[in-house]
Amino acid sequence: MAAFRYEAIDSTGKTVNGVAEAESARAARVQLREKGLTPVELAPVSAGVAEGGKALRRSLPAAEMVMLTQQISTLLNAGLTLERALSAVTEQTENPRTRQVVAALRGRIMEGQSFAQALGESGDIFPVIYRSLVQAGEQSGHLDTVMERLAEYLERRERMRQKVVLALAYPAVVTLVAFAVVTGLMTYVVPQVVAVFADTHQTLPLLTRLLVMLSHGLRQWGILILVLVVLAGWLFARAMKLPAFRGGVHVRLLALPVLGRLLRAINTARMASTLSILVGSGVPLLTAMDTARGLVTLLPMQEGLTDAMARVREGGGLSRALAASRQFPPVLIHLIGSGESSGTLAKMLDKAAQQQQEEVESRLATFTTLMEPLLILIMGGVVMTIVLAIMLPIIDMNQMVH
Repeated sequence: MAAFRYEAIDSTGKTVNGVAEAESARAARVQLREKGLTPVELAPVSAGVAEGGKALRRSLPAAEMVMLTQQISTLLNAGLTLERALSAVTEQTENPRTRQVVAALRGRIMEGQSFAQALGESGDIFPVIYRSLVQAGEQSGHLDTVMERLAEYLERRERMRQKVVLALAYPAVVTLVAFAVVTGLMTYVVPQVVAVFADTHQTLPLLTRLLVMLSHGLRQWGILILVLVVLAGWLFARAMKLPAFRGGVHVRLLALPVLGRLLRAINTARMASTLSILVGSGVPLLTAMDTARGLVTLLPMQEGLTDAMARVREGGGLSRALAASRQFPPVLIHLIGSGESSGTLAKMLDKAAQQQQEEVESRLATFTTLMEPLLILIMGGVVMTIVLAIMLPIIDMNQMVH
């Protein structure tokens, strides 16, 4: 039975899109007519994806990927065949795009492809680690176990990503609000208040004069300043595509006292968890390291992992290779060394990943704890400076009257 993507019109004249499963295109049209739908367009899902489904080739949202993997894992563990599991997921999934992706996978598998091959022809929807694990599971005959571990891995990674986003959201929102408040004070409030002192012909205090100059500059050149800031951001984004510039920025980020250690812990946790699930599923160590390298975002750590791969390829141990790069925490290296000596490398990698994730959570808590009072102090200091600059002339006038 094949899957067909259709566009049809219902009895009310409304256009309906979806996926139908039938033995042939003719049977699919009959099936649609029985449902009261008039087919307008009908095409095999797999063909649609291969030929022009550009939107279908974009990666699925992380939450959808986690749910999809969990559903396939549960159905495989329940004893269903892969084809029946994918058919059940197609029926249960509410997201139309996810339904089309799963139907396309099922169509390719029914054409005789393996699950890994079907995933590989889906463009960038499924990451390299996903395809590597599925291939290892099929080769070992334990696809159900591998899919279960993959679902747990994706869930842990998504949970950590959400914690990072939530931790950074508060400082970002406070900074934007503070910037908006200060900009409003400088461009609208300060000019109106300071205009009161213009008729007195008194010499304004230095702080007030500086505030007036800054306010006048923002009112006169605010648009130009905004354009320059946007242009600078665009140039910085372009420069970050150059490996040399990006590497320099990453080196400076890693050197920062709190943020640098947080970023190192995040990348280490990502690398360790990836190595753990790949090595534990029977993927060769060098292949696992190459996959993990693609998930490390900081260039110095990525280059350190590349050097470690070269040493492992020459016969060296993983712990010594990572230690020589000087880019990874000592606790990770010690745990890997213990796993190598005891023959439990996958287990110790998993333990190292959990330890690094706990460290990420601890450093996120430290980061947010430090950022909250710091942002409040900075915002309070700026507002106090503006208020003081406005109050100083008033104080001088009172002294003159007395």
